[in-house]
Amino acid sequence: MSQAGETGTLFVISAPSGAGKTSLVAEMLRADQKLGVSVSHTTRPMREGEANGVNYHFVSREEFEAMIGRGDFLEHADVFGNYYGTSQVWVRETLARGRDVILEIDWQGAAQVRHLIPECVSIFIVPPSSQILRDRLVGRGTDAPEVVARRLAEAREECRHIGSFDYLVVNDDFQEALTDLLAIARCQRLHIITQRARHRRLLSGLLDEGDSTT
Repeated sequence: MSQAGETGTLFVISAPSGAGKTSLVAEMLRADQKLGVSVSHTTRPMREGEANGVNYHFVSREEFEAMIGRGDFLEHADVFGNYYGTSQVWVRETLARGRDVILEIDWQGAAQVRHLIPECVSIFIVPPSSQILRDRLVGRGTDAPEVVARRLAEAREECRHIGSFDYLVVNDDFQEALTDLLAIARCQRLHIITQRARHRRLLSGLLDEGDSTT
């Protein structure tokens, strides 16, 4: 339970396809119980093995567009004909309860979020080289050569926006990259603004001139 005045931190994590973002975030959630992840809304069909409200909130295109009209989304985008969006209400309410939240979104969505919540912490994850990225995409065995080529081109475009992020993590060694991400989260919790809100009563006592302790 959060103390009065304490709010959580919003971590915005972006990466090109094949950089390992999804696997790293999953391990972050297992390793750090103070972290939660936002479940996006989407209009794409549910895939085998997915569950509504777990992987995504699956909604119709009409419902999604109505949500856009109401200003329900912190960010949203049309990706290859399907909408994806982050609930603004859920994120803000979760942060207000003192919980940290991770958003897995692309650089365009990250820009939208930074505009609305400028105090968010943004992290960009990259592979150690373009060749390794290619090998990872090909190694999936799920994409045709033209799809791999398109994803590589998209990766180059995404990496041009690295300078707008607060942190850069290179996923060469998975465990090291995970350690780096967890260190960023822990460091943010130790920031003076966060700590002053969390330990308001402690600091008030320490600074009280009438304190009789010696």
